[in-house]
Amino acid sequence: MSTERAFIKSGRNTIIHKEKKLDLVIVNGEAHPKIKVTANGLVPFKEELPRNRREGKERYLEVVQVASADVFGEVKRLLFIQALDGREYKVDYSKIGTKLFVRIHQDSYL
Repeated sequence: MSTERAFIKSGRNTIIHKEKKLDLVIVNGEAHPKIKVTANGLVPFKEELPRNRREGKERYLEVVQVASADVFGEVKRLLFIQALDGREYKVDYSKIGTKLFVRIHQDSYL
């Protein structure tokens, strides 16, 4: 079975989206809102999470549990996400509900 992921992690808090045919759903603990990383940027994820990896693939989604041991091992306060639209986004979980929660950190990181 292949364990190829649709993202790679970089450093202590950066996720790089690398596969156009799958969207990422970023889950950073139960208390924080979920974020969907698409080929066109970041949007809130309001749907129900896939029950398993197979269901996720059927919906063209890959769930990224930030706190899982194979990603970062803890809930993060600050995440950087490099999306396929050529932008790096800064997600500051201490600013949920404000316009500073998700913003473009770097335009055209490529």
